[in-house]
Amino acid sequence: MALRIDHVVWGVDDLDRAAEEVQERYGLASVPGGRHPGWGTANRIVPLGDSYVELLAVVDPDEAAADPVGSGYARHIRAASGLMLWCLATDGLDAVAARLGLGIQAKSRVLPDGTRIGWRSAGLAAALEKPSLPFFIEWDVAPERHPGRMDAPHAATPQGIASVTVGADPEELSAWLGGAALPVRLGGPPGINVVTVATMAGEMTIP
Repeated sequence: MALRIDHVVWGVDDLDRAAEEVQERYGLASVPGGRHPGWGTANRIVPLGDSYVELLAVVDPDEAAADPVGSGYARHIRAASGLMLWCLATDGLDAVAARLGLGIQAKSRVLPDGTRIGWRSAGLAAALEKPSLPFFIEWDVAPERHPGRMDAPHAATPQGIASVTVGADPEELSAWLGGAALPVRLGGPPGINVVTVATMAGEMTIP
């Protein structure tokens, strides 16, 4: 049962403005990802190949306030826009959830072209409370429909997330990951602090 870095969540106040800033600063374009029903949020995807950066904003404050996940996102974004959460993909979500005593939530969203993509996740509520720990996702899509595979007019040519730098207790994080070896560096305040993206021209760090 392998784990890999799937995506990082970057909380923003305004999706369009954030997309412009990311493209100007890093040469990385984004595409609309769609709404999250029940959470009051929407996203834009910065596709990187087998991984991606998710720009996420609250677009319906009332809907977000009525849901634990939506209100958690809103709380973080109100406190400070920026890197917020990190997510690991697995093909054995049931086993991961059982090991950590986590519930599983099934969700889907509709892309602008009308395609529905689905996934199951575990640990999102825990990650919102303690963002030094990742949550877990298992996609219910064909590999070529993974968000990281979406087409975007990048100035740089990305090759995926090379590593993340996280402020975390080493023993707590290792236990959460079940001892899995991942490209995670420790450093900085609690939470995810840096995403290193591999490109054809070398590595770039965000933010």
